[in-house]
Amino acid sequence: MADSAFWEKVHQTAAKATWAYLATADGDQPKVRVVHPAFEGERAWVATGRNSPKARHIGKNAKVELFYQIMPPEMIHLTVTGKAQFVEDLNEKKRIWDGKIFDYDLAQFWPDGAASKDFGLMLITPARIELTSLPDLSVGKKPEVWRPAK
Repeated sequence: MADSAFWEKVHQTAAKATWAYLATADGDQPKVRVVHPAFEGERAWVATGRNSPKARHIGKNAKVELFYQIMPPEMIHLTVTGKAQFVEDLNEKKRIWDGKIFDYDLAQFWPDGAASKDFGLMLITPARIELTSLPDLSVGKKPEVWRPAK
């Protein structure tokens, strides 16, 4: 499958699932939280409090995993493994804010806009993406896997 077709399926799955589970690490203890990410091309964005537990964990260990699930009958699983970093550049934060990358109003949480001190814009750069479904797995079909070109 061509990269463009794969990414189209990733974007459709993420949009349909809406919510994802974000796994971070607090020392040797995994932590999982519900987030509402947005894809832009081959990157995933998460808006969160800049002083949230997620932000503190990523400050110590940038490795993360996002997991989306579409419920039956499709029962699709999308797993994004990668590294997260917080974007501090105000121009980039404004670009994402003004570009309406997220399908909800960020001002609900940060009424002072992109320049809000607590507006944390997390960029997740995928190292591996796996897309599969329970129906496919039940007939022996292997998951589709994407990795960035080296």
